[in-house]
Amino acid sequence: MTASTHTLPSNTSVTRVMTLVLACLLPGVLVYAWQFGWGIVINLVWASLIALGIEALALKLRSYPVKPFLLDGSAVVTAWLLALSIPPLAPWWLTLVGMIFALGVAKHLYGGLGQNIFNPAMIGFAVLIISFPVQMTQWSAPLALAGHAPGFAESLSLIFTGALPEGVKLDAVISATPLDTVRTGLMQQHTLDEIHSASQIFGQIGGVGSEWITAAYLAGGIALWALRIVPWQVPVAFLAGIWLTAGFLHWFDIGRYAAPWFQIAMPSSMLGAFFIATDPVSGCTTPKGRLIFGLGAGFLTVIIRAFGGYPDGVAFSILLMNLCVPLIDAWTQPRVFGVAKKK
Repeated sequence: MTASTHTLPSNTSVTRVMTLVLACLLPGVLVYAWQFGWGIVINLVWASLIALGIEALALKLRSYPVKPFLLDGSAVVTAWLLALSIPPLAPWWLTLVGMIFALGVAKHLYGGLGQNIFNPAMIGFAVLIISFPVQMTQWSAPLALAGHAPGFAESLSLIFTGALPEGVKLDAVISATPLDTVRTGLMQQHTLDEIHSASQIFGQIGGVGSEWITAAYLAGGIALWALRIVPWQVPVAFLAGIWLTAGFLHWFDIGRYAAPWFQIAMPSSMLGAFFIATDPVSGCTTPKGRLIFGLGAGFLTVIIRAFGGYPDGVAFSILLMNLCVPLIDAWTQPRVFGVAKKK
């Protein structure tokens, strides 16, 4: 699938591709709800409704036919990717702001479907994490630690009112992510062993509950590749970039830099590898370019996690590599048959 397919409003292949992407994300969504409660389901529905509303309004303002574009599924895919990247119990207005920047700015101000140079969902995420860092670090506690995850009514109330229903009490609702926990501990001059032993958020490889989400994203990503929706170069190179960079840093200082398997086991790593970095519009189009794009994004993800101002670096790494796409594609264009290679 090339970027040009996105410019056709009635192209059925776009609808088919977006439907398959949503279907391959569904295992991760189900595991997410199983491990962390109803919040993610409510947030996905809310983000999808906002996305369809913004999409319809933007198309109307641009004098485009609403129905063909609205039904192609691209807006809902952006909504799901953003919703899966932010806390599942994020307040309703946080999702609204993110979707306005993702679709209204990053997509339609650049010309609409197929014209955006940045990944829309990651633009929305970047705006939120920079503007509202406190709200973006309040993640749901895994069921295995909380004992009782918020039910549907409790989750609905937390998202739209910011409080639990009257008379309802829960022992643990908000929890730091493994990456947040590691970053905070390192800032307090603790070693990784001390951080791991002092917190229950860590599982066998990654985080409690989130390891299952990572596995579900991996299964969905492999399905996407098997269906030939995404090329193999980007996810393989992205994960290789994470593994090699994290492995070198871990070897250099085992007490400070997390192991490569821990970095790979983060849900954001697998979501980024198969569902975000593989965006055909904002990514590279040549096979060699995709390898460079993936390696660069993986490398930057670990560098930002280790030295940057934010606990995770997937969004920023992909956006930074989006900037490099024209240059990478120009450098990696295959030689035209019959044309001599320049010396």
